[in-house]
Amino acid sequence: MTTLHISTNKADLDVPLIHQFISEQSTWAIGMPLAVLERAIEHSLCFGAYLDGRQVGFARVVTDRATFANLVDVFVLPEVRGRGYGKQLVEAVLAHADLQNLRRFTLATGDAHGLYAQYGFTAPSRPATLMERYFPNIYSN
Repeated sequence: MTTLHISTNKADLDVPLIHQFISEQSTWAIGMPLAVLERAIEHSLCFGAYLDGRQVGFARVVTDRATFANLVDVFVLPEVRGRGYGKQLVEAVLAHADLQNLRRFTLATGDAHGLYAQYGFTAPSRPATLMERYFPNIYSN
C-alpha cells in the first residue's frame, strides 16, 4: 500500500491541478480564476497530499495562527477517494503546530458533516452571532 505524504511546502503544490479541480469540479468555486487561486494560496497555510510524488489532495487554512482559522478548499481526487486520505489530510491540518490552541476553527461544508464531526466540528454554538457576506456565483461569467 502506498503511503500518503502530506506537506505544507508551497513549492510542491501542483497549482494547475488544484485550479482545475477547484474551478471545474468543486461545488464551491466553479470558475475561480487562476490568479485568484494563486493569491489565496500565497496568503494561506496550504496542505498538499501526495502519492508517489503526485498530488492527490489539497486543503487550505486561512488563519492568523494565534486565535482563528478557517478550513477551506479541501479535496481528494475522485480516483483515490474512499481510502482514508481525506481523514489523513484533515488530521494533518488539525495537528499542525501553528493551528493549536485557537479560540475558533471554522469551516463550511455542504456534504461532509460526518467527516468533520469526527474531529470535533459542530454547528455554531451561537448561530445568531454569526453573519456573512456570501456571493456563491462570484466567478460565473
